[in-house]
Amino acid sequence: MENTPEYVLQTRLHALAASRQGKLRLYEEGQAPQGERVRLVWETKATEELIFARLTELNCAIAPLVRANALRGLELVSATPDTLPAAFHGIAGLEVFPVTGSLPSLSRPGLLVMDMDSTAIKIECIDELAAMAGVGEAVAEVTERAMQGELDFEQSLRQRVAKLAGADAGIIDSLCGRLPLMDGLTDMLAELKGHDWKLVVASGGFTPFVGHLKASLGLDAAFANELVIVDGKLAGEVTGTVVDANFKADVVSRLGDEYGIERGQRLAIGDGANDIPMVQRADFGIAFHAKPKLAAAADAHIQTLDLRVLPFLLQA
Repeated sequence: MENTPEYVLQTRLHALAASRQGKLRLYEEGQAPQGERVRLVWETKATEELIFARLTELNCAIAPLVRANALRGLELVSATPDTLPAAFHGIAGLEVFPVTGSLPSLSRPGLLVMDMDSTAIKIECIDELAAMAGVGEAVAEVTERAMQGELDFEQSLRQRVAKLAGADAGIIDSLCGRLPLMDGLTDMLAELKGHDWKLVVASGGFTPFVGHLKASLGLDAAFANELVIVDGKLAGEVTGTVVDANFKADVVSRLGDEYGIERGQRLAIGDGANDIPMVQRADFGIAFHAKPKLAAAADAHIQTLDLRVLPFLLQA
């Protein structure tokens, strides 16, 4: 116990609070006093040293945040408005999250709906398929415009898929076998599963890839677009209902009701403009290394660290 990072952090906080003679006051998570509230999350010792240097200059209340991964976190409350985010500006490797209302509870069942490409995994599957089919540059340009919100999603999807016509369908299985999971994904999912959360992927990508993730990660549901394959070749078309921005948003509401998830416990996370309706439909929407339009629409934006940050955005 005495060698754990949590114990070391708490011991250091107690020592700092004692030296500040009442200017730093400790409290337990969930018992925050009134005032401006922020959460800090970091990973490295170097970042922690810079944080503690700033804490020696503040008059605030503070609580350690303990989660089931190697990141560390603090919650701070100040009676003086507009002081806390500015106090930690410019510290490399630090995520700063203002808390403006009640947070979803980690310890009660919830729902997390995730985008797939560049959120649950590190790549854009259609760009990878296009590269394997020899049309990578043309497709990537359309993908980027769609992610920035410059193109209608369904229109851009059909444009990109059309460029894959005639490609060997075997490239799908090849890509499924080497999907790179986003850093921190498995740790984040394990912690949520431990508290009976429902975990779902809703993607504008394609069914083979979300199906692979559902099976390998033990997800509860997965939604994506279905590619048409004829005689072992991609036909350059999708079939069935297109999983677009509105479909993804409806997944949050529909599965929240279907799973009996209470209001306030429905989350969504994504990275592109196509995720805006989904993130806004959720009770708490998270942008992850996101495009500017989504970052502006979300309740929180994970900008620097990985998906292990997500449990720190919830109330233990």
